Amino acid sequence: MTLTITITFDFICPWCLVAETRLNQAIAQLNSAVKIERLWFPFELNPQMPEAGMDRKAYRTRKFGSWEYSQGLDAKTVQATQADHINFRYDLMSVTPNTLKAHRLTWFAGNQGKATEIAVRILNAYFTEGRNIGDVETLATLAAEIGIDPAQVKAFLESKAGIQEVKDLEQQALAQGIHGVPAIRIGREIISGAQSVEVFLAALQQAVNKLVNA
Repeated sequence: MTLTITITFDFICPWCLVAETRLNQAIAQLNSAVKIERLWFPFELNPQMPEAGMDRKAYRTRKFGSWEYSQGLDAKTVQATQADHINFRYDLMSVTPNTLKAHRLTWFAGNQGKATEIAVRILNAYFTEGRNIGDVETLATLAAEIGIDPAQVKAFLESKAGIQEVKDLEQQALAQGIHGVPAIRIGREIISGAQSVEVFLAALQQAVNKLVNA
């Protein structure tokens, strides 16, 4: 038996990485032989972002009114997630990226059964390494790390392939009433935000019980 979890997310959302980390912990604590499958649904928080992205300091200053306030928000994220052991490195980030290519790569990797591997790798590359995840070369390198041919990735991302498929998936999320991320569907329940490990574990257990007893 397989329990399918649908994760609607964006790569510039720190709470998406936090939610994935806590969901992983919950899955590890789940005492069940049920197989867990994850589907990744794209959600662009900045769909109008220029393709090359923007200087992060300039973008965040304009968005939040000051760079100091933006840095304060980053610090609060770090403080709130200390127990999750995620090494956020906002100091290494120079670009706020357009995430369409990263979502297209996740869709592409999904066709090879590697959507979760690439999604988690890209999230970590951005938040813990400060990599420019809107850059084709960067994405090809990350794909190679999980066993996907980088030449195929570059050719794919330099084409128009996968764009419509990603846009269609975004519309599916909106049609389900999802207007923010992370949104994680476990069974019939949609969990919004980076909830605690306990919340995820309870939802998993309930969904597994329904699956087993169906």
